[in-house]
Amino acid sequence: MKTNSIALIALLFCLLGSTSSFGQAKGFAFGVKGGMNLSQLSMGNFLTTRYDGNGNPYLAYNGQEVRDNIQESLDSRTGFVGGVYARFGKHLFIQPEVLVSTKGGTFDIIRNDNDIPVKQQVDVRFSNIDVPILIGLKGGPFRLNAGPMASFRIGDNQKLRDAFRQYTSGGVNDALSQAVYGYQLGAGLDILGISIDVRREGTFTDLATFKVNTQSASSSSTVRQKLNSWQVTVGIKII
Repeated sequence: MKTNSIALIALLFCLLGSTSSFGQAKGFAFGVKGGMNLSQLSMGNFLTTRYDGNGNPYLAYNGQEVRDNIQESLDSRTGFVGGVYARFGKHLFIQPEVLVSTKGGTFDIIRNDNDIPVKQQVDVRFSNIDVPILIGLKGGPFRLNAGPMASFRIGDNQKLRDAFRQYTSGGVNDALSQAVYGYQLGAGLDILGISIDVRREGTFTDLATFKVNTQSASSSSTVRQKLNSWQVTVGIKII
């Protein structure tokens, strides 16, 4: 994580330093931006054994292992995003950004302790430094842009670790990926130094990966969580 932080700080200084060299160049822009994310987790559904605090299978009143159902949820969570951007080019442009972003999502755990299952919703929230590098086309005030993005985790609310600790016999501390790679694509509008952007964001790599026991005591399955988001931002051109 230390290496990632140094690289991100170096990139930020490169963006800031470029304003002095390119500030007067045609087709260059530098500014700040902020807005909101609307994000959702995807993972599928799993039936898995629950473990007690000692790492042993949790037993029901009849002596059988308790198996809970982990279910994907359609609920979304809102978060904020803010940072800086630079744009190189006029009609065909490259736009790198460095953003601090909060995202999240939910999933459901159906607990089967009694005859009537009880649903528990797990609310996952985390914060990242996102570095998208977009390639775009601009005609008049309108823009289209798309490109890859690297996302580096800098914090989370621990809910994901706490929830899965009961369903895996392995460690969960490293289950959340330190870096996630994905994409952004969308459209924008520039009017009088104000930029409005709407983007779709997705991940190629997993946000989190857990091994959980399935129906058979000798088999396991991998839960792979990915993230999809909509992002709306307003930017102010400084140079």
